[in-house]
Amino acid sequence: MFSSVKPYENQQYAALKKACQQNKELFEDPLFPAVDESLFYQGNPIGRVHWKRPKELCEDPHLFVNGISAHDLHQGQLGNCWFVAACSSLASRESLWQKVIPDWKEQEWDQQKKEAYAGIFHFRFWRFGEWVDVVIDDRLPTINNQPVYCHSNDANEFWSALVEKAYAKVYGCYEALDGGNTADALVDFTGGVSEPLDLIEGQIAQEEESRNRLFERVLKVHNRGGLISCSIRATTSADMEARLDCGLVKGHAYAVTDVRKVRLGHGLLSYLKSEKLFMIRMRNPWGEKEWNGPWSDSSEEWQKVSKSEREKLGVTVQDDGEFWMTFEDFCKHYTDLILCRLINTSYLSIHKTWEEAVLRGSWDRHDDPLRNRAGGCINYKATFMQNPQYVFDVKKPEDEVLICLQQKDRRARPKEGKGENLAMGFDIHRVELNRKYRMHTVQQKVAGSVYINSRCVFFKKELREGRYVIIPTTFNPGHTGDFLLRVFSDVPSDCRELTLDVPPETCWTGMCGYPQLVTQVHVLGAQGLQVQGSNGAANLYVIISCEGEKVRSPVHKDCLSPEFDVKALFYRKKPREHIHIQIYSKTVTCDTFMGQVILTSEPSDLQQEHTIHLRDKGNRQSNDLPGNITVCIITKDVLTNI
Repeated sequence: MFSSVKPYENQQYAALKKACQQNKELFEDPLFPAVDESLFYQGNPIGRVHWKRPKELCEDPHLFVNGISAHDLHQGQLGNCWFVAACSSLASRESLWQKVIPDWKEQEWDQQKKEAYAGIFHFRFWRFGEWVDVVIDDRLPTINNQPVYCHSNDANEFWSALVEKAYAKVYGCYEALDGGNTADALVDFTGGVSEPLDLIEGQIAQEEESRNRLFERVLKVHNRGGLISCSIRATTSADMEARLDCGLVKGHAYAVTDVRKVRLGHGLLSYLKSEKLFMIRMRNPWGEKEWNGPWSDSSEEWQKVSKSEREKLGVTVQDDGEFWMTFEDFCKHYTDLILCRLINTSYLSIHKTWEEAVLRGSWDRHDDPLRNRAGGCINYKATFMQNPQYVFDVKKPEDEVLICLQQKDRRARPKEGKGENLAMGFDIHRVELNRKYRMHTVQQKVAGSVYINSRCVFFKKELREGRYVIIPTTFNPGHTGDFLLRVFSDVPSDCRELTLDVPPETCWTGMCGYPQLVTQVHVLGAQGLQVQGSNGAANLYVIISCEGEKVRSPVHKDCLSPEFDVKALFYRKKPREHIHIQIYSKTVTCDTFMGQVILTSEPSDLQQEHTIHLRDKGNRQSNDLPGNITVCIITKDVLTNI
């Protein structure tokens, strides 16, 4: 996974460290120097800052002291609780933090080999589809010999401060981390997909069944190594970081550090009784200020749980910022939940394996309107179809598809101040089964994401078998930028960009001809069919063919009046060539022909829905072939493509 890690700004950690060791000097990073410009966008509002190396702050510095823990982190003089909360979640996952902090044993201070220390560290983050290796020196900003920003409980532990510095370097300066999105940091630490959930909109607190389903989802994400964060929405600036009577803080990111079904009772009784409580544990990045309601640290409710169970849960009575709540109370007080799923793409796993398609694209403006790729959302009908388009297939009767659209983060602009991310989203359209070229008119929209100026937009949807087109857009037309599209499905979706508007002309075009018309055939359904020995049901499918090209629908099981709802698109060199629509019944031994429709005339006169009686293969209507089929045909000149 990390064989293709890209060095950030082409700084090679191993080469830089070796050079420092040979020259017997400590590394000083020229790309992120110890100056105010690395701290702030404009001006210094906190007074004179002294940059000091860990050895100047304590006698025995370490990367880790007694391992790594969520309790190691304390937010400093920066409004980056979102980042610190994500770090708290990261600290609880050994397999994840060892990716973010590579070679951690080699990077640790070695008192036996002091001459090997070069004052250089490196950390890895997932940025816009690839892992980047970020090099920093160990000089940290201090005031009165105390760290200004993120620090640990132990004065000689520095992993959290160094990770924060590497992250600030990627964003341009420390101030760029002031106010951010926990979901972004969770993705940067994992390469996963973040799913934001609005607990108010879903009325989770009021509906027990919905709440229980959500708990199972949260538990599954936690048990499968995902990271989780939560917050209470602040509606005004005065609400930001306002402490509620229950001890919780508004407008503040919390890390979820555990999710459990807690067994109530003592001794053997606790195992005989089936009563379990849905519980969730959180941590305040401040390292203090906790929930003071039921099941808080010193709450008498804990007497309902055996001592061994309390020890297993790690319940402590101290103001360390970590606390338990019932999931019911959690849903009453918190408004937003972020689930960062680790999408498993390994076939060597007992858990569900997803197939991933990753595509890079951009919204561009061109003088030629046909090449314009920044058309805005569907509200702008004149330009919407000019956006990038991506086609994918759902190959199962139904499949859950996860789609993540990510843009390059615009917040790191030290010279210009904070940039704003584009408001973006996407629509999903169901198209013809043989769609190969770009859409030019809006088709059947089956789903769409929200539009938001977030770095990532996530969406999941159960889709039935067929072909679909994703149209990622900015909300307003004319906005430009790069994006990353990730599509996850149960079986390969063959997702790819549609780049051509019409069939290309080749050296054979003069001899073989070029399409004169484009025809869309939409078979809606069939009625009144009878199949011998079917006991009132059959497995039916339809084949649409024209000029040697065939399109076959999915099989509709156990029915005699199927709603095919299948489309095919034909670029026709011979406008008077027949279009065949045939229905078959699928059996174990051989498929049985049920009847057909042959459209013999140029279908320019069939611009709307028609119900046509089925005929045999000789195109004769027969009493042995009862039933009819409903068809809609649209024909256009190829230059005004469908």
